[in-house]
Amino acid sequence: MTSIRIRPVTAEEFAPYGELLEPRAQATKMINAGRCERHHALATVERGGGEAIISIFRSEPVSLPYQCALLERHPLGSQAFVPLGPDPWLSIVAPDEGGRPGAPVAFLVPSGVGVNLRAGVWHGVLTPLDRAADFVVVDREGDGVNLEEVDIAPVTVEA
Repeated sequence: MTSIRIRPVTAEEFAPYGELLEPRAQATKMINAGRCERHHALATVERGGGEAIISIFRSEPVSLPYQCALLERHPLGSQAFVPLGPDPWLSIVAPDEGGRPGAPVAFLVPSGVGVNLRAGVWHGVLTPLDRAADFVVVDREGDGVNLEEVDIAPVTVEA
């Protein structure tokens, strides 16, 4: 069985899979009479002819070590996950290798940070740690098959 170690997420390491959703070092501009920083256009919603929708997903927690045996992707649109709670969580992603997932990578995403996965990026299911968590999810609704799920040989994710 393959084992992978969780690594801290950085914008550079996550770039092949999408964008981090967190404030920039400096706001794009100030709005609301100077009381609000706007960190504009942190990511692009890819919608492949459909429309962008906003949902809330509630996910049960995982414990470490965690056995990842299912990856999925959305070939027609991006999918963003923004945690509503105060806890860090895992984002498990994998490169595409000829229409199948390559070797998974596990990132520890700090509290207050979301991710936007590009269309077609293989990823694990939501994986909050320690307790259930709610996430705002922005993704695509529309015609066409926009979900592919693949069972993989289990990968043990460790701290």
